Formats: sequence, structure tokens, C-alpha cells
Amino acid sequence: MKIADYLQRIGYAGTLDPTLETLIALQRAHLFAIPYENLDIHRGGTLSLDIETIFDKLVTQKRGGWCYEMNSLLAWALGELGFDVTLLSSDVVSEMSGDGAGGDHLVLMVELDRPYLVDVGFGNGLLDPIPLEPGTYTQRFLTFHLLNEGDRWYFQNHPYGGSGFVFTLQPRTIEHFTARCHYLQTSPESGFVRTTVCHRFTQDGIVTLRGATLRRITEAGVSDEIVDNPATYEQVLNRLFDLRLSGVTSLWEKVWARHQIWLRETT
Repeated sequence: MKIADYLQRIGYAGTLDPTLETLIALQRAHLFAIPYENLDIHRGGTLSLDIETIFDKLVTQKRGGWCYEMNSLLAWALGELGFDVTLLSSDVVSEMSGDGAGGDHLVLMVELDRPYLVDVGFGNGLLDPIPLEPGTYTQRFLTFHLLNEGDRWYFQNHPYGGSGFVFTLQPRTIEHFTARCHYLQTSPESGFVRTTVCHRFTQDGIVTLRGATLRRITEAGVSDEIVDNPATYEQVLNRLFDLRLSGVTSLWEKVWARHQIWLRETT
């Protein structure tokens, strides 16, 4: 694993000093270049916590990943560049509940002049790091909130993004997430098993492909359209998410079958 290959993957050619300026630039570059996606769960693959496997997938193969992959890769890169990085565990919730120990979501804390919450793995969450201080944070047209209650912190996502997550500052190793990583990609109760999802930040907002529904979020609002054939589905993956996969037709058939079930259940 070479840091130069990662930097080339995200298109970053700026300063490498371990400063806030560099951290902001790296997080943005990562999010613009590497999409969030869980497609291998639906293609018969296994998502690993091994950093060499993650590096090969996201950097060498130019794929995307989910939180364990995305934030693990960034944590490794930041460590290589001399940043002080801590892995934190969180629970994905709609309000401040739970203790964060469940490991639904891996997030990062980076120590600079003060601690910062860093996250490239929530899909449609933060674009930039934020100070680990309670408050309201606005990034472009999106507003986030960070709340604190005792040793628990709650990140409230922007209104278009759905749930947030509860976490504590207890340092974790990647092994802490082993059981939850397995559950979320194998259990029929897991949303990751039930639905394919891709997110990617764009220059004017966020684009999401959840099942067969393509959503664009911009300052003008939200627009949805249904991707109703395999050729268009493959074009969307290629053009909007920079994903070029084998076996797209087989994946599409699963996506479309689930979309039909969803239609029957909601009409």
C-alpha cells in the first residue's frame, strides 16, 4: 500500500503537512472521488475489515465502499501522513439514544489544535471535518447539529440525509466492528442486505442511487427519478458514480425485482 497511490486515486496534489487545511482538503477529495456503495453485498461478495483488502478494492480496483471501508482507508492515509487519528464506534439512530458501542458506524477523531470529527463513510453526511464541540454547522446548503450529553455525542444529519449517529470518545480498534460488519452484510433484517445504495458528493450537492431510485440533492431541492432498465442503470453507475462493474445485468434484475415488491407494498 502506497500513500502516493491513494493520493492519486483521490486526485489530491496539495500540501501533506498534518494541518487542518490538509485534513479538510483530503476529506473533500476523498468524498468527490470515491463513492459510498454496498453493491458487493448484492453481488455475492464479502466486505472485509482488512486494510490491505480495502486498499485494493477502493484504490487499485477504483471501487467505492461503506463506512468500515471508507473510514478505514482514510484513517490509514491520515496516519501515514502524520495525523493523530482515533477510531470511534457509533450507533445509527434518529435521536440521542444508545451508547454508541454497537458499532453500526465507524467514525474518526483527529487531534489538531482541538479534536475534530472526521467522516467519509456516512454516504450523505459531512463534506468537511467539524470541531468536536456542540453546535450547528453549515456546509454549502446543508446544516448539521452536534449535541453532547455526558459522555455521549449525537451527530444529527442534514434534513435530506435521514438518521444521525450516537458515539462516545472511547478509542476502538478495527476488531471492535467485526461482529457488526458481519451482521450488517448477512442478516435479512439489515437494510444493507435489503437494498443497494450508492452516494456521491458532487460540485452542487449529493447524488444517491437507492435501489432503482435516483435522487439528486441540490440547493434547489430534491428530485427523484426511477431507473427502469439495465442499460440506464449501468450508465448511471458509470457516469454518476464512476463505477464500472461486471455482471450489472444480474445486479439490475435483483434491484428491479425488489423495486416491484416495494411498489406493491406501498400502493
